[in-house]
Amino acid sequence: MLAVVRERQFLGVEDLLTPKEEGQHRFFLALDGVEDPHNLGALLRTADGAGVDGVILPERRSAPVTATVAKTSAGASEHVRIARVTNLVRALEQMKQKHVWVLGLDERGTPDYTEFDFKTNCVLVLGREGAGLHDLVKKTCDHLLRIPMAGQVSSLNVSVAGAVVMYEAMRQRRPQAEKPAKKPEKARKGLGS
Repeated sequence: MLAVVRERQFLGVEDLLTPKEEGQHRFFLALDGVEDPHNLGALLRTADGAGVDGVILPERRSAPVTATVAKTSAGASEHVRIARVTNLVRALEQMKQKHVWVLGLDERGTPDYTEFDFKTNCVLVLGREGAGLHDLVKKTCDHLLRIPMAGQVSSLNVSVAGAVVMYEAMRQRRPQAEKPAKKPEKARKGLGS
């Protein structure tokens, strides 16, 4: 048996910035040093599910898109548009020049992610496992958002935190006509009834 494997072709930031239809805003994900392939795969799967327009990965200090990433992403790594960049800060500055808000996720950020209006062009930047965003990346952000925590730990796993915010952005951005109708009896009884 012979398998043909093609090398993954990555895009540049300028490729991600192609205009959308009139009135449609773009939403991107940028990862600042996410090195765990399982986290990268989970984030790519979530990005696909949440309708993210593209993901930006640094060439260095970032998990490569491997078979492990593809498996963890359930194949989403083949569908999501991915740009590889040599300098993440420069890529974020390039996005700012195209009127894209740069939003970092940081445990000391303000406001809470639910208070931000995602109905605009924006890129969500997630930091390294454990250490979070690099200082220079943090300084490049227009806003630092946070996920409020009620327990003893100060943050969520990067893939979980990314999922929380990406789906809030999707919820806000989804046109009213696409939102699923709620059945009054289900809302009153709760999902467990």
